This record gives sequence, structure tokens and C-alpha cells, in this order.
Amino acid sequence: MAILLFPLVAGPARAQAPPNPREAQPERPTVATHAYAVAPGYAELEAGWEWDHNSDGTRGWAVPLLLKVGIVGRVQAGLQLTLLQPPGMGLGVGDLALVGKRGFPSVGPLLGDLAVQAGLKLPIGAGVRSTGTTDVSLLLVSSHQLGAVSLDLNLGYTRRSGSGGAAPRNSTLVTVAGGWPVASPLGFTVEVFAYPGTSGPAGSPAAVALLGGPTWRLSPAAALDLGGIVRLTGSQANAVYAGITWHLGRLLP
Repeated sequence: MAILLFPLVAGPARAQAPPNPREAQPERPTVATHAYAVAPGYAELEAGWEWDHNSDGTRGWAVPLLLKVGIVGRVQAGLQLTLLQPPGMGLGVGDLALVGKRGFPSVGPLLGDLAVQAGLKLPIGAGVRSTGTTDVSLLLVSSHQLGAVSLDLNLGYTRRSGSGGAAPRNSTLVTVAGGWPVASPLGFTVEVFAYPGTSGPAGSPAAVALLGGPTWRLSPAAALDLGGIVRLTGSQANAVYAGITWHLGRLLP
């Protein structure tokens, strides 16, 4: 089951930090994230719904939730939780993740705006809703603005606890995501993401998928997204999704 937890903006300003601290900066709906942080003291909530048609023919759905809070400067903290309904089961709580992102000033047109994101996943989910492992992840982010087109490049690595029987001990992620305005307030986003092959008892071949769909900026503080995922190779699920990013205003002094 593919869960969209690091998503793309509705509109042309994706690869630029907005001057208005009350403007939402969606990371939905893509797997990739951008290099920018919520303004210090402010908060955003991202919520979605995803229905998966797995490669083995089974179906399930998920509700990913992400709360982002600006801490100081270009530093952002996040709390991520997903509600899951695996095939043939009821809805329940999946694992919990703590995510921190640190952005850096632009280093030139080649690398663009950079950020490093680190995450810690805790196995609080029950049964198949959890990998049963504690995961540490690191994500390198490069964001670019090419005229009206935004481009986000991500390269990630995850290390898991355990024997590798429930989930591979090591895994990687590569994504390329782009977005552009169509006709205000509408935009469109496309992403290719890949999970290279893994080893061990739970290892699997590489998986590559294509994601795409429209985005709609309801207001500076809110954006909607919807679309689908198509499997290109591997066991990645085909899926449809919808979601919203909502700027909550000032949370901290």
C-alpha cells in the first residue's frame, strides 16, 4: 500500500518560499517534498484519502495526516500519522512519525534551494498496519523554479530495526516532481517516484510509478488536490487520492 505522506503545491510558487507567512505550502499530493518550511510560529495541516488497488488484486485505503509547525528560521517540525484499512480489515491506526526539516539559502541554479529532512518512525500500529520496526530516515531535497514550472528532486534513505523479516532493513527512494499553473486557481502536478530493489527476507524488486492530477488553490490558506497513481514496474499499488492542505494560522508565539 502506497501512502502519500510527502506531497506538491497548487500554483506557480511551489519552488519559492511565499512572502506571506499565512500562505499554505502543500507537500501534498506527491511523494516528494519541497525545500521550504512553514513560517516560525505558524502551523499547517495536510489530510488526504487514498484508495489502493494492490498488485496482488487486493484493495485497501488510507487516511494520511501531517501536522507541520514552523520552529525558527527555515526549520520545521512535523507529526505524521496514517489511518489504514488493509484488505479485509477495518480502519485502524498505523505507525507514527516525527519529521524535522531544515532548509538552506539558494546555492545557485544547479542545486537550487536545498533542505535536509530527517524522520523517526515509531511502531505504534497494530498487526499489518505496522512494520513493527523503528525507522530512521534521511531525505535530501533540491527545489527549482523554471519559469512557471516548479521542480522538486528528492533522494532518501531509510534504516529499520529488526531482522528484516517484516520489512527490509535498508531502503531508498528517488523522486522527481513538477507542478505548473493551468488557469488560476487551477494547477497540475506530475511525479515519477522509484523505490530501488531491496534485499533480505522481506526484500522486493524495484518499483516505479507515475503520479499526476490537478490542484486547486481555494485561497492563500487552503489548497485541494486529487489524482491517481499508475504502476510502471514492481509491486507499487495503483491508486486514486484526494486531499487538502489548510494553513491553521499562528500556533506558537
